[in-house]
Amino acid sequence: MIQNPKRYTITAALPYTNGPIHIGHLAGVYVPADIYSRYLRLQGKDVAFICGSDEHGVAISMKAKKEGITPQEVIDKYDGIIRKSFSDFGISFDNYSRTSAKIHHDTAQEFFRKLYDNGDFIEEITEQLYDAKANQFLADRFVVGTCPKCGNDGAYGDQCENCGSTLNATDLINPKSTITGETPILKSTKHWFLPLDRYTEFLQEWILVGHKNDWKPNVYGQVKSWVDGGLEPRAVTRDLDWGIDVPVEGAEGKKLYVWFDAPIGYISSTKEWALREGKDWEPYWKDEDTKLVHFIGKDNIVFHCIIFPAMLKAEGSYILPDNVPANEFLNLEGNKLSTSKNWAVWLHEYLEEFPEKQDVLRYALTSNAPETKDNDFTWKDFQARNNNELVAIFGNFINRVVVLTNKYYEGYIPTPNEFSEVDENALAELKAYPAVISSSVERYRFREALGELMNVARLGNKYLADEEPWKVMKDNPERVKTQMYVALQIAAALSILAEPFLPFTASKLSRILKNEGKLKWSDVAENDELIPSGHQIGEAELLFAKIEDEEIQKQIEKLEATKTANLAESKQPEPQKELIQFEDFAKMDIRVGTILEAEKMPKANKLLVLKVDTGIDVRTIVSGIAESFTPEEIIGKRVSVLANLAPRALRGVESQGMILMTTNAEGKLVFINPDADAPNGETVN
Repeated sequence: MIQNPKRYTITAALPYTNGPIHIGHLAGVYVPADIYSRYLRLQGKDVAFICGSDEHGVAISMKAKKEGITPQEVIDKYDGIIRKSFSDFGISFDNYSRTSAKIHHDTAQEFFRKLYDNGDFIEEITEQLYDAKANQFLADRFVVGTCPKCGNDGAYGDQCENCGSTLNATDLINPKSTITGETPILKSTKHWFLPLDRYTEFLQEWILVGHKNDWKPNVYGQVKSWVDGGLEPRAVTRDLDWGIDVPVEGAEGKKLYVWFDAPIGYISSTKEWALREGKDWEPYWKDEDTKLVHFIGKDNIVFHCIIFPAMLKAEGSYILPDNVPANEFLNLEGNKLSTSKNWAVWLHEYLEEFPEKQDVLRYALTSNAPETKDNDFTWKDFQARNNNELVAIFGNFINRVVVLTNKYYEGYIPTPNEFSEVDENALAELKAYPAVISSSVERYRFREALGELMNVARLGNKYLADEEPWKVMKDNPERVKTQMYVALQIAAALSILAEPFLPFTASKLSRILKNEGKLKWSDVAENDELIPSGHQIGEAELLFAKIEDEEIQKQIEKLEATKTANLAESKQPEPQKELIQFEDFAKMDIRVGTILEAEKMPKANKLLVLKVDTGIDVRTIVSGIAESFTPEEIIGKRVSVLANLAPRALRGVESQGMILMTTNAEGKLVFINPDADAPNGETVN
């Protein structure tokens, strides 16, 4: 762990441009990275917060094929959506680049070429899966099959998302091409491999010994498992038609594997930023006094803690990450987030549906951050955190302070009189909070840090509730001056301490207090006065608004509609039954009918007793549909009836036929209705 670094290079995982940003991305990577970067800037640190769009993955090609457009159209579309979402949400990148940029292509090719010239790669001819019908080699994500480790039938060629195992496409049992559905064949092809096994001793010493005590247990444990399991060479090139050309002879038609080029995107994005700002990029990547921190999700641990460090070590001139504080996964309403299944809360949609509530989402995601285990986001919890915490604690305190200051002193901060023990204790407790919050942030415990921030607001609320200046004002207005002065110091502290976590709120509060840009993080602990007597503040404005049940119900219904659509899409028709002859079908007498009466069968939860007009008679039919329909809602329903089914006694009632039904995408029963103008008794031929 680097002590007192001269500068910080902070990277956030490059998002794939095959879809928008959702809350899982935010909770896992971008909100914690932004909190950390904003906090360091408030400390006066030299920070380069770097990110960019990852535009060369197989996911891009898959999306392009699915939508019938080019990969370039895919990346341009989603890069625009992602950039705007990040900007609107307040993620404070110093630079957000693209891996399709020339500076990145050049940087990645130069990096590859240096390792190639140093003899760091192994060149091998191997057998890879090939789709003969599509006439192309299959990248990992274009292959699905059965996982050899857990038996999951939907494993990809690079990873089983069920058990988390990393795979090679050739490991899959019964592999199928996602392009054509064909069973691929093995075909020989030449590729270059990074021999990770050569770096085993380096990784053991650097991580397993050097970072045993300061890296998160989930990260350390996964790295240890990989290293202990034995590292193997990993291909750095692929047979693809989308990506960065491999810059050596004999590599025509081959591209750099996305996992190789994507982390180099951090370097090329830093170069782009430095060129724009007139800085030298190299100290941010090559100076031992620089602290490099990667913010990622747990699915990227192997790339950032084993593969990328091995690449940097092989190149020889780069620093290694000081920490990789990877988070676990965030689920949504009990189910795993999924871009392909649209099971997500998309950031750009959230910003449209909850305008001016960026900080509410930041707060909910940080409060429930999956820092040590997978956590679940629910809309009810989101609502409760807003209404019961942000509105009732933070917003309530600020509103009371500002309203009373304007009511009693026309907005001017009063000059305090002698401080009581209560006053001095409150101000002393306030001075202790920056160090407490800093300790949590610097150990990447952002959920804990946010809790301490809210304790500052609780301190203010308790102080006002205990002191009750609105009552004291009648008999001792001089005492109220001191009380309001103390409360205003707490409010001013919140305007700076909240900035990393709730930047829009902090900005609004600073504007209300009219102290924009006047305070630093250290001032809260070091200054006796944060906002001076005689300073005039502005009028009260609500920092947070209550979120009503109707708004939450709308979001829950939106997810339910997604679930229904997914069921419909995934529902597979039953296989065709054995062939019959026309004579077999002709034996069935199917008639148009109308339900005249319906009642529940006594002591039978599933059965309804129906009177049905079949056109040839009115008969009794017992049907097992009571769990799907009430008797009242089906009276008058037009139905199709199998009229010549042999009678059968059910609980003492003779049933003389069968109502024809099917199920919809949700598995609910649906009547097979004839057209309205078909009279009762007409046969179905």
